[in-house]
Amino acid sequence: MNSSIDTVDLRILGELQQDGSLSNVELARRVHLSPSPCLARVKALEANGTISRYVALANAAALGLGLNVFINISLKTQSKEALADFERRIAEHDEVMECYLMTGDSDYLIRVAVADMAALEKFILEQLSPIPGLEKIRSSFALKQVRYKTALPLPKRS
Repeated sequence: MNSSIDTVDLRILGELQQDGSLSNVELARRVHLSPSPCLARVKALEANGTISRYVALANAAALGLGLNVFINISLKTQSKEALADFERRIAEHDEVMECYLMTGDSDYLIRVAVADMAALEKFILEQLSPIPGLEKIRSSFALKQVRYKTALPLPKRS
């Protein structure tokens, strides 16, 4: 963690993780600062990379994306070139929400958001399967979302 981050910065981060659209005046009020120093702190957090970007979180169900699927993908070879090629190709697909290189046999775990089983089948057959070097594709379906959050846990400072 950046050692220059203090408890006020952590309060700012906590508020912005809950609502990135807060005005500077409202943010300053919530963290008990005047607006000018609050804005300076936010700009410093942006400049040092602690705040990487601001986004609006869309509701998947409202957009007709009712199926969340975790897909484990094994590659035939684990050369640096094969991994880089897979990563480049998988990043081209909007359905792919997350992609992780897992420990062990250089398997990947991706999460895709699609409308339904037909959309999943189309994604696997037309987008995923044509990627060269795939050995196995295994899917797991999320039956129910028990918890979803985007806010990172912030360290406790005294």
